[in-house]
Amino acid sequence: MILYHASNMAVESPEIRRTVYAKDFGCGFYCTANHSQAERWARRDRNLVSIVNHYSYEIVPGLAMKKFPVMTDEWLDFIAACRGGKDHDWDIVEGPMANDTIWNYVNDFVSGAISREAFWALAKFRHPTHQICFHTPAALRSIKFLKAEELPRQS
Repeated sequence: MILYHASNMAVESPEIRRTVYAKDFGCGFYCTANHSQAERWARRDRNLVSIVNHYSYEIVPGLAMKKFPVMTDEWLDFIAACRGGKDHDWDIVEGPMANDTIWNYVNDFVSGAISREAFWALAKFRHPTHQICFHTPAALRSIKFLKAEELPRQS
């Protein structure tokens, strides 16, 4: 399987970095199987070079993996916990991404502004995107850098 990582530089040796802002599945190295999604993310800052890094991905036996095929209550609770700063023990987590619109709904759910039922009513018309996150050095060994694709500048 080929995975993509959006950046403003070639990332030949991925690292797990802690960030100021909590992400959907917590700290880790995020990729997607969707090239067009990676292109959109790489182009989010028009002032920088836009790079889509390509990796081959092969599951390494013995890794703890969590996969959410679709958005479910379990997915919502997992993202709410991770976005709240809670750690987990998974090596790799894969599933839908809470894009900005869906994240607003998640935030409203977490803060108590909307109920779980209201979240699902709002989210059902949104089409989530794909993400896979590598949380441990052992998990990073399952991907191999192939190339860095510099995207043409858009006007």
